[in-house]
Amino acid sequence: MPEKTGRTIGKVAACGALLLALTACSGGAPAARDIDLGPGPAAAGTVKKGALDGVTLTFASYGGIYQDGQETSAVKPFATESGAKMLSDGPTDYTKLKAQVDSGNVTWDVVDTDAIWAERQCGKLLMPLDTTIVDTSKLPKDMVGKCSVPAMTYGMVLMYDKSKFGANPPKDWADFFDTAKFPGKRAIPGVASDAAPGPLEAALIADGVAPDKLFPLDVDRGLKKLTGVRSSLVFWDTGARSQQLLESGEVSMAMVWTGRAYSAVKNGAKFAPQWNQFMPVSDSLAVPKNAKNPKASMALINYYLGAGQQARLTELTSYSPINSEAEPKIDAAASEYLTSTPERQAKALKLDNAWWAQNQEQIIQKWSDWLAR
Repeated sequence: MPEKTGRTIGKVAACGALLLALTACSGGAPAARDIDLGPGPAAAGTVKKGALDGVTLTFASYGGIYQDGQETSAVKPFATESGAKMLSDGPTDYTKLKAQVDSGNVTWDVVDTDAIWAERQCGKLLMPLDTTIVDTSKLPKDMVGKCSVPAMTYGMVLMYDKSKFGANPPKDWADFFDTAKFPGKRAIPGVASDAAPGPLEAALIADGVAPDKLFPLDVDRGLKKLTGVRSSLVFWDTGARSQQLLESGEVSMAMVWTGRAYSAVKNGAKFAPQWNQFMPVSDSLAVPKNAKNPKASMALINYYLGAGQQARLTELTSYSPINSEAEPKIDAAASEYLTSTPERQAKALKLDNAWWAQNQEQIIQKWSDWLAR
């Protein structure tokens, strides 16, 4: 929260101390310290009626169906209940966000970001969560950071061609790397300018590393394992490309995001998921450092995390809810790709976003060099 400055004294002189305590002279919006969110502990999905009358907040995300779903399920209902005026912006741009924070002119109040980026920027470009306002009790504990909470979740999953391997499907990432037993091309993400959980973890597990001993990642060992099957690899650089590879049948197996896997199967791809050792992924919600009204921003995040809001978001976007009590009403096909069920969570790999945040830049260099060979 910005500290008091000489401008505050000027406003007192211009408006009077009593008036300042109630409202800013020029805008009519209550100061952050004057917002009353009600008594008692925070409860996800709730906000005191009219608590933010006169407050304007801007929600920034990635646009498209995803942001439309966020606004329909949470942002607009929050405006109705809290009284806040909600504005939307995007797509999320880290350079733009940094410029806002550095200049002290922050126009985004809540931002949807990559989870690893959020971990890395905690205390730098993002402020710590106020857990007296944000209720995280129904969220996956390993996805909650000091400065961020998950916005939704999905996963990186092994997809296999049922027409080729239906009678004897791959059981894990070791089978993904076994080109003798499971011949054919494999698709994995391959963006030179980015590195994220997925290929390295799978390669190390296939090379015999125990899932609970993955971190710190032995990057060189992982790259060596990937080199061993490089002639069988096809690299995708966008979600759309990964989906296309499944639908065209160009590959026999693929490491893809669950949302794209679901869309491909819905479009007729003869693939099925292997959930064993899938890798959970999430976007994060955070409040930029120097945000004008942190208390109101935290209230929006808390509302967004409600079970009803999360269920509706899943219904609108197919992303999995992060509130354990959310019960989205979706068809059987969509439910096959939810990552949040207890059964699938039990099969998930435990990733270390904090380690990735500390080491991602060095890994990107090695990953880029390996792709360029």
